[in-house]
Amino acid sequence: MEDALTKVKVLVEALSWIRRFRDRYVVVKLGGSALDDPGAVTRCLSDVVFMEAVGMRPIIVHGGGKAISKAMSEAGIEPRFVQGRRYTDEKTLNIATRVLAQEICESLVDQINTHGGRAVGLHMFSQNVLIGERLTLPGTDGTSVDLGRVGTVTDLRRDLLHATCRAGAIPVLPSIALDFEGHPLNVNADTAAAAVAKIMDAEKLVFLSDVPGIFLNKDDPETLQSHLTVRQCRELIADGTIATGMVPKVEAALEALEVGVEKIHIVDARISHGLLLEIYSDKGVGTEIVR
Repeated sequence: MEDALTKVKVLVEALSWIRRFRDRYVVVKLGGSALDDPGAVTRCLSDVVFMEAVGMRPIIVHGGGKAISKAMSEAGIEPRFVQGRRYTDEKTLNIATRVLAQEICESLVDQINTHGGRAVGLHMFSQNVLIGERLTLPGTDGTSVDLGRVGTVTDLRRDLLHATCRAGAIPVLPSIALDFEGHPLNVNADTAAAAVAKIMDAEKLVFLSDVPGIFLNKDDPETLQSHLTVRQCRELIADGTIATGMVPKVEAALEALEVGVEKIHIVDARISHGLLLEIYSDKGVGTEIVR
């Protein structure tokens, strides 16, 4: 009886959140080392299936940097990075499009369908959604730094995403965009997810990664921050508390917040059902960022 009552309390707590988020878009970015853990991927995708079943409209955006690097190594191609971003020549781009769109995306779609959901991979080899343009970075001497076929998302085929979600399917988008001439561009998955959340007016943007959230001291688990504002995040970036790979993730999150996304969540994909705990419970398990 005690077990049954505990389950009822969980359902009652979740009910208000289920009602609040019905018919709202939530963008889930899956990447990092989380993709290397089959168990974590399985749990996350089962959570996404649950979210769709109770009325939310999840959209998955995924990367796959480690898988791309592995495929490049097997092809005898040495990766090159410029200001922390992968330089993408034609050979690298061919590998990236194959790994992201034809391998990882298809695997995620198959797993969602196995869990009782219905997923559709939307990309350059099926129906493209992400529209982008070439990205250059400012150099130290004031000139532009070329990154090859690296891009940023500037627009979406919103009609296709709306129709897919209304049909009860879960869109799965690899971080490859097409420019206005139809040429592919390799896009950072964090910034791609933020762009989708902005343009789709999403309620939430969730980064599923291999870290529990933002810490004031990375060596002290007790310093995990459950709630941060934009101002606090900018201060933590400025003083170096938020550093390395977390910086582009948080900057993409802040940009999404500034144009209307309600909340950003950073959640450890390794926590069992961490996605559901973060969205449908009062306390959550990761870091939420708000305006």
